[in-house]
Amino acid sequence: MRKRQVVVRREEPPRSRTNSSTTIKSVRYGECQKNHAAGVGGYAVDGCREFMATGEETAAALTCAACGCYRNFHRREVEAEVACEL
Repeated sequence: MRKRQVVVRREEPPRSRTNSSTTIKSVRYGECQKNHAAGVGGYAVDGCREFMATGEETAAALTCAACGCYRNFHRREVEAEVACEL
């Protein structure tokens, strides 16, 4: 079974006549921040350090293999890099 940790997206803006630039965004999902004790009025997280996809299919790719919760409960870290060509 393969586990994925990093999601990479590439965005290219429409071409302009003066210069062309490419933005590369690297998205990483860090520790889980789901409040597991919300039902009893407390606050507790499970300690999952980073998101690891359960599988490669659409639904399984959005579920964490370590803690079992949805990807959006994990802290999202975005790194953007812009390359300009004149």
